[in-house]
Amino acid sequence: MALIVQKFGGTSVGNTERIKNVAARVAKYRSQGDQVVVVVSAMSGVTDNLIKLAKEIMPLPSEREMDMLLATGEQTTIALTAIALHALGIDAVSMTGAQAGIVTDGVHTKAKIQNITPKQVHALLDSGKVVIVAGFQGQTSEGQITTLGRGGSDLTAIALAASLKADLCQIYTDVDGVYTADPRIVKTAKKLPEISYDEMLELASLGAKVMQSRSVEFAKKFGVVFEVRSSLNDNPGTIVKEETKSMEDVVIRGVSLDKNQAKVTLVGVPDKPGVAAQTFKALADAAINVDMIVQNVSHGAGAPSTDISFTVDKPELLKATKVIDKLKAEVGLREVIADENIGKLSIVGVGMRSHYGVAAKMFDTLAQNGVNIDMISTSEIKISVVIDLKRGDDAYRAIHGAFLEGA
Repeated sequence: MALIVQKFGGTSVGNTERIKNVAARVAKYRSQGDQVVVVVSAMSGVTDNLIKLAKEIMPLPSEREMDMLLATGEQTTIALTAIALHALGIDAVSMTGAQAGIVTDGVHTKAKIQNITPKQVHALLDSGKVVIVAGFQGQTSEGQITTLGRGGSDLTAIALAASLKADLCQIYTDVDGVYTADPRIVKTAKKLPEISYDEMLELASLGAKVMQSRSVEFAKKFGVVFEVRSSLNDNPGTIVKEETKSMEDVVIRGVSLDKNQAKVTLVGVPDKPGVAAQTFKALADAAINVDMIVQNVSHGAGAPSTDISFTVDKPELLKATKVIDKLKAEVGLREVIADENIGKLSIVGVGMRSHYGVAAKMFDTLAQNGVNIDMISTSEIKISVVIDLKRGDDAYRAIHGAFLEGA
């Protein structure tokens, strides 16, 4: 008998027919005598619709109230999934994140899990029940409902698998596994049989929509091996695990294109110590995650100034510009320019550590395709460039072709 944690995303529970399919899949494992914990997301489109309703009332709603609102999406799905299992004669019980013992910090809309006390989950499993837990949510030690940010159901599943010491963790989605690129855009993308935590982490944080990056971080920290697979068929998926020696033989594991980025440029920033620190501290205090940062060479005589550009997630652009506007007079910068029409194109692979010429090949491919590079960022196993969003898909296919086709 195994203890299995299975997570089903929004498209996998998108309507009652798909919820019945999920119930049938869970029933199959239960009939083998396995203990099953099911983590579900809100039905596809529900979270976006709730956000839209809130923004029709107020452009920047209270984050506490957004958590109260968004947590209802998953609660609908857990109850429907439990009902679907009851219809198959299987004893199942639904639980909110709070009931499952998930305690978070108090940062509304992107809380971090502090600890999980799954005593009640264990007790229900031992009594023969399938336990269905609402993904994406928890509560603070003071009892406030919180949500874990986009893709937070992945984090719920991985964290539960770690705290329950599960034998198996399966992340079910609408694709067969992790691909070398998004197969909806790059038709020649191939499925990967395995990928390291570090590569998966980079791809997830760079906009590949398969997994939430924090959940991969959590899996790496606690050694949770998991499988990403489709809920719509029985094909084997992609195993995400600790890096092995053979993984370095593949130079580039995947290419990603993040269309959810925006660029903010601060023009005429006084070039003196402490200004950058003051600016980015204000953004950090507002819980805004800054990604790439580029500062130009200082210009002007007497009182030199510089320009600083940085990227944030598109939904945080309004919040970021409001923070900078408040600082404008204090810091003495001349102008703030916001640009939503950018894409972040990245290549990832642990093999980059031991192979040279990768950056040159990437930049040359973009140049041959007439794609201009706006910003560049590198790490040991990735290279990212910011480009014009209009050229995003073409550049994505060209880079995939250069590095991964015929391989």
